[in-house]
Amino acid sequence: MTDEASIANDRFGLGARPQTRVPDDARGWLAEQLRRFDPAPSAVFDLVPPAELIPAFAAVRDRVQAARRSGDSEEEEAAVEERRENTRRDRRNAFAAGATRLRIAAQSETPFAERLVHFWSNHFAVSAERLPLRSLAADYEFSAIRHNLTGNFADLLRAAIGHPAMLMFLDQTRSAGPNSPLISRVNNRRSDRQLGLNENLAREVLELHTLGVRSGYTQADVIELARALTGWTVAGLARRNMRRFIDGAPGETVFVPELHEPGARTLLGRNYPEDGEDQALNILADLALHPATARHIATKLARHFIADVPPESAIARLERAFLDSGGELSAVYAALIDAPEVWSSPRTKFRTPWDWMVATMRAVGGNAIPRNPQVVNRLFEMLGQPIWQPGNPSGWGDVASDWASPGALLSRVEIANRFTMNGTGNVDPRALAQVIMGEALQPATAQAVARAEAPGMGVALMLSSPEFMRR
Repeated sequence: MTDEASIANDRFGLGARPQTRVPDDARGWLAEQLRRFDPAPSAVFDLVPPAELIPAFAAVRDRVQAARRSGDSEEEEAAVEERRENTRRDRRNAFAAGATRLRIAAQSETPFAERLVHFWSNHFAVSAERLPLRSLAADYEFSAIRHNLTGNFADLLRAAIGHPAMLMFLDQTRSAGPNSPLISRVNNRRSDRQLGLNENLAREVLELHTLGVRSGYTQADVIELARALTGWTVAGLARRNMRRFIDGAPGETVFVPELHEPGARTLLGRNYPEDGEDQALNILADLALHPATARHIATKLARHFIADVPPESAIARLERAFLDSGGELSAVYAALIDAPEVWSSPRTKFRTPWDWMVATMRAVGGNAIPRNPQVVNRLFEMLGQPIWQPGNPSGWGDVASDWASPGALLSRVEIANRFTMNGTGNVDPRALAQVIMGEALQPATAQAVARAEAPGMGVALMLSSPEFMRR
């Protein structure tokens, strides 16, 4: 008999909590989570907003450059120190945001919805290694992803592509139409020579976010989409001689007609007339509903929720739900919940470091999360998956071979021991193991936990067990 409670908790959710009981109608319980999901938990609003961070970043950048041009070494040194302080502030904010993300996941009563947040955040990945992307990456997930979790894929696509974090990460803020009105006027000025067409965002929209690789698009399509996307930028970041053309609050995505490449576009054989900012929006709307996009999204969801090599029947079911509903994500999620393949083979997916840490916190209690946000960040660096830093637009890997190395497993064992070395209160590790893993608990693990010399050691053995490493 299939242990549906364990599948609901671990495969759909983020791991069981001792106080949570999955009802007999596990499928209904999952669907209800999507209706109860809170896209804006109160903890998010304790963070420094990007609107405060971006002006400081731009101001100190300009101050450093002005000092260097003037040759004032003392002013340059002061400006560089101010830049260091901005970096420290941004890092503190990013650490706090990462700890907040972990706390939300560890304490969530809608873990299926939270898993979907993490899935989409990785699908539309940004990597936050540089100022001010660290803080922007947090705002990106907390606003663009969370607030469009259950709507139409087209809305999620527009929100993700149009967020300042994505525009900065993929260099859209440095892209402009070579024949746009503004660039045509200033193309002989040295300070603006870096402005021109940048294909990064367009390429990743086609390759990663919508159609997928080997789906029929060409380099010409990439260039046409890049041209259509020109004009989109982030207010507050422009150089001094460009600011008068860019209206909007600092940190806000804006469209600047003077930077848009004029002319009609042809993409995937379809014509798009010159229509200002709507030109790119119309292209994105069509890409969102393209059959190749449906196939790409269905495959990634099936891989994430079912198996590293998902069954074709499951992919086809999700693909059909996507196309029949016009990209309504709620319909795709419903098809996923009803897919027989997802309920038939438990624990086929190896937990990523993020999954494992969240499951650990849910098992031992969300209060076990270190109070120092920097410690949280270091733990994920030790595990090899620093929060919001996949290093590339394709995001983190989602198959066992990406994570199941001996060194990575040793890090998990070490962290499990660290969490439990000071004891776990009055917890009976034998009972906890049964509650957390249900029928997935193997006799060898149950015996090892029962024979542990101390309760904390028993809990650590459970967290390090082969069953707990999978979902």
